[in-house]
Formats: sequence, structure tokens, C-alpha cells
Amino acid sequence: MEQVRATGRGEVVAVCDLEPLMVEQLAVRMGIPGRYTDLNRMLEEVRPDVVHIATPPDSHVFLATTALRAGCHVFVEKPFALTEAEARKITDCATEVGRRVCVNYLYNYEPPALELEQLMAAQALGEVVHLDTQYGYNLAGDYGLAVMSDPDHWVHRLPGKLFHNVLDHVLAKVVEHIGDDSQVQVMSFRRRAESGDAVLDALHDELRFMLRSGKVTVSGTVSAHGKPSAHTLKVVGSKDSVELDYTARTLVRSASWSQPASVGRLFPAFVQSRQFWRNGWRNVGLFWHHEYHYFQCMRVLLNRFYDAVEGRGADPIPAAHILRVCRVIDQLVEGMEAQR
Repeated sequence: MEQVRATGRGEVVAVCDLEPLMVEQLAVRMGIPGRYTDLNRMLEEVRPDVVHIATPPDSHVFLATTALRAGCHVFVEKPFALTEAEARKITDCATEVGRRVCVNYLYNYEPPALELEQLMAAQALGEVVHLDTQYGYNLAGDYGLAVMSDPDHWVHRLPGKLFHNVLDHVLAKVVEHIGDDSQVQVMSFRRRAESGDAVLDALHDELRFMLRSGKVTVSGTVSAHGKPSAHTLKVVGSKDSVELDYTARTLVRSASWSQPASVGRLFPAFVQSRQFWRNGWRNVGLFWHHEYHYFQCMRVLLNRFYDAVEGRGADPIPAAHILRVCRVIDQLVEGMEAQR
């Protein structure tokens, strides 16, 4: 809600949840006039232009299609749906009723990701050969502790459990570079010690996968134990390669040298340090202009989504990309289940 308001593009007119106390607490804290525990009543009385869905994913199909058929555009929190088949019910419904649907792949709109977008548009990297995507998950963080301390937490009900809740962040960065046909190999395991709780012990915390789509390959890692927690992407191109760090908000071209022998190896470190220096000053500039907020990337995505809603731009996350992410997650879940 804070990010919607920060765009200056919309007014939050109502909040809806099955739990009345949650509705009241949020509405009072955020100063929201409409307070509902029934979705259909809210849609009928308020008639919102856009509905933002921030519930666990097993409710997304019902909520999204209900809002779409009521004439609303819909912005869905990830995971978009539990399976590709469920995701397609939402995207097909949006097409049928002529409304926009989007998913919160916010990290695609971090400063280094926007710079990568420009490099790809200019074909500066050539053809994509390989992508390596890494994501760290802190089990000792607030969200990790909530999952690990509550065997009834909704994450335990996901087909891919812990990984299912974060794989969108891993895959959303690469799906535009692959096709719909992909081959996947998976390694999934629990690295932490056995706890004696069957539900918690069924939760794997380390995932590695390799994907091939045509001429492009992707390697992926989700780790709860590697420190510091990584959030990176490397794009290997036929002309040049780049490395993105989403936490530090940096993009640097990979080290290379053309001078002979050991003398040539002296220069790449200085060239890369200059790139990091430029990244640092760019981030200072963003901070100075109040564009370095943690959720600034979400504001960029929301603005692009609202542009699409108003007919002034294409969908920022095409339906084909949403379905592709869900399809690969289905493949990964199948591979994970084979190793439990």
C-alpha cells in the first residue's frame, strides 16, 4: 500500500481479508476507508479499478478470476499460482475479459536489471549463451523463523515447499532468454540437522538445478546456508558478459584482458574497480533523488503496470513469461519430489 501511494497514481480505497481484526488493524494504521471481509461485497460496493492480491498462492486463482470478472485489473503477489495449469486459468480469464494482469517480479526493475535491459536492447552482449542465477534464503531471518517455527505455515503446503516461495525471484530474471521447451536436472536436499519434526524435516533448504532451452543453458542455486546470502545473476553472452548483484545494486562487465602474459592480468582488476566506483556513485545519485528506497524497484514495476492499465504501454510482465516461470517450477518440483 505504501508503494501504491508512493507512485502518486492511485488511491487505496478498501482492504479485504477473511480475518476482521487484520482488516481493522491495517485500515486504521493506513487510513483506509473501505473495510471488508467479503470480496464480492467489496467489488460490488467499491468497484475498484485495480485489485492487489497479497494472499498465499492457493487462493490466487479464485481471487484473481473473481476480481477480473468484476471488471478489475489484477496485480498478484508471487508465487503467481501453485502450477502452470492454475496460472493459465488466471491469464486466460484476463484475456477473455480484456483486463490486465501482472505479478510482482519486482527485482527485474532494480537499477542493475534496468541497465541490463538497455544492454540487451542494444545487443551489446550478443547472443545469450548461459545464465547463472543465485538466491540466498536466511532461515534465521524474520520470515525464515516464521516458517521454521510453525509446521502449519502455508509455505509447508506448497508443492515445492520453501523453494516454491522463492523460485519466482530466481527464474523471473532468466525466462525472457529461454523458450517454452526446457530440459531440467535437479538436486535438492536438507543440509541442516534433523529436528525430529516430520513436517520441518521434509523441508529441503539447498537446491541446485541446470536447465537447457535450445542453445541457452541456465544454472540456478537457492541456498539457506551460504553466507553472505547471494542475490546475483551472471549473463554470459557471445560478445560480452556481465555480473549483477541485486543486493549491492551493481552491474559490472566480466574481467578480460588483451595484453600478453602476466602484464595483461594487471589491468582487469583496475578496470572492474572503476566500474564498481561508477556503480557506487550512481547509487549515491539515486539516494540523493529519493530513488534508492528498498522497494523502489516495486514502484518502477507498479508505474509500468499502471501505464498498461491506462493503455499507455505493454504489460511489464508478459503472460508468456508468467506461464514460463510456473512451467519451470512444475519441472523443478517434480525433480525435488523424486529426491524426497
